[in-house]
Amino acid sequence: MVVLTIDPDDCDAVVFDMDGVLTDTARVHAAAWKDTFDAYLRARAEAHGERFEPFDLERDYPRHVDGKARYDGVRSFLASRGIEIAAGEPSDAPDRETVCGLGNRKNERFLARLRERGAAPFADGVELVSRLRAAGIRTAVISASRNAREVLERAGIAERFETRIDGVVAAERGLEGKPAPAVLLEAARRLGAEPPRCAIVEDASAGVEAGRRGGFGWVIGVARRGGAERLMEAGADVVVRDLSEIAVEPGDREQPIERLPSALERLEEIVRRIGDREVVLFLDFDGTLAPIVDRPEAAALPEETARVLAELAGRRAIAIVSGRDLDDVRERVGQGGLTYAGSHGFHLAGPGGLRREHGEAHRFLSALDEAERRLRARLASVEGVQVERKRYAVAVHHRRAGESAAAAALRAVAEVERAVPGLRVGEGRKVRELRPALDWDKGKAIGWLLETLGIEASRACPIYIGDDVTDEDAFRAIEDDGVTIVVRGRRGRTRARYALESPAAVRDFLVRLDEALETR
Repeated sequence: MVVLTIDPDDCDAVVFDMDGVLTDTARVHAAAWKDTFDAYLRARAEAHGERFEPFDLERDYPRHVDGKARYDGVRSFLASRGIEIAAGEPSDAPDRETVCGLGNRKNERFLARLRERGAAPFADGVELVSRLRAAGIRTAVISASRNAREVLERAGIAERFETRIDGVVAAERGLEGKPAPAVLLEAARRLGAEPPRCAIVEDASAGVEAGRRGGFGWVIGVARRGGAERLMEAGADVVVRDLSEIAVEPGDREQPIERLPSALERLEEIVRRIGDREVVLFLDFDGTLAPIVDRPEAAALPEETARVLAELAGRRAIAIVSGRDLDDVRERVGQGGLTYAGSHGFHLAGPGGLRREHGEAHRFLSALDEAERRLRARLASVEGVQVERKRYAVAVHHRRAGESAAAAALRAVAEVERAVPGLRVGEGRKVRELRPALDWDKGKAIGWLLETLGIEASRACPIYIGDDVTDEDAFRAIEDDGVTIVVRGRRGRTRARYALESPAAVRDFLVRLDEALETR
């Protein structure tokens, strides 16, 4: 039964609580709290000659500790029993009778149970996150726990979220715990989502209240083991029994280029997404490393960018992926130690004498010869139009052409495509190309490059930076596991998640990314 449908036209991001929503660890937390408080209350009762009243999982856990930071939970529960003890320090030993000591005792017991039994993800949560990502909706995970990273890693879902705000981050940033909305708001900020266009998914009353106070567009309660009325009273818009009751409209993962956040401003977020994986940089040339110019033969790599590439080549795997011919782009970049993919990836060369060509592309060389002959004959007298032959493409540039001349160039390309079998049209910025009619593009070239370089895909984090329509195939290929960045310069929509303003900003990003990775 579907209780709620999330539409990407209305919702940009979803923030998930971890325990009890994504991982079956709420019961582990509850048991650790009960062990800790019962032992303390029993010892206190014996010392003062009082009646022992145990910690109640049905009453005390949801009211006082669920969803709250560890020490806040200790304070809240002890206050409900009229008990006051010293606050202590976070470094207190677990046997100290302080708020921090009891909190640390609980954490010790939780970790022991976690390492003994592991952490299982809820299948419906994994499925929902996958459907959201497929629809282009960004995801974050939050937790009051300082052990969230270990829990997510043990559950095998750490890499499914673009950002994580846990107890460690909250302490570092001075974020007030739930029911204050600070943690939720920080997650939304890192995702680039305004709270009214963001949903939260919580199983604790404190989390639901935080979502309502933060002005989030959808506050979704999860009552896996009952407690729906409690969540509704706290302010949930809707309560589900499990996450399979939430549907997602397929949507379109493309976004307007002008709405994308800056990769420079989101560098910290990008580094978190990379994690401990090996970075592989895939960089377009024209419009990305070098400024766009009217004549393709006039394009030049700025000296400062050349120096940056030379410095990075010894530390990072770098591939230049260009529509230019292989030898052309190698000469213009002029850096050893890099891998080059020319003709949209049909032709590769790299360190150690690496040189490979697509196994079938050579069969189309005669068709390309014929297309070149026809296009030169048709367009020789058309002012501002330039025909450029590459090994595996024939490009028709119309950047300098007037409106009628550009239209004539596009008609010629379409007519030649129909007349010469085996070719298809590809589009770029002010250029149309005829290429081999093969199921091949820059996106598929990335997989080929990783394999050729001997880089295990599961250990790699591909970062692709490009400016052209032809780069969209690459964005699509790595959008789930990598980092996609478009260089602004064209209008329209893109599959990229971040943007940079210019080739100069690309250079700055590469420098700052390298510095951040070196200090991880």
